[in-house]
Amino acid sequence: MLATTTLQRIFLHKENGVEIRLTDPGEGFAPEAVMIFYSATYPILNNAKIIGPEIKDDEIQYRFESTMGVKG
Repeated sequence: MLATTTLQRIFLHKENGVEIRLTDPGEGFAPEAVMIFYSATYPILNNAKIIGPEIKDDEIQYRFESTMGVKG
């Protein structure tokens, strides 16, 4: 018998060299909306880009990378 599994979405953000795992606020949120949702807590996300999705460790991982100080 074949079984299907829904993978959990995880959003990653690095702050001061420490990786922070942000839980998914809801399946209805697009990754851009999740970034906006968390920008109230992490203002650096206002100037970030989304990397992913990448399937890793049985999760769908999106990474928020700051573009502060990056030209071009």
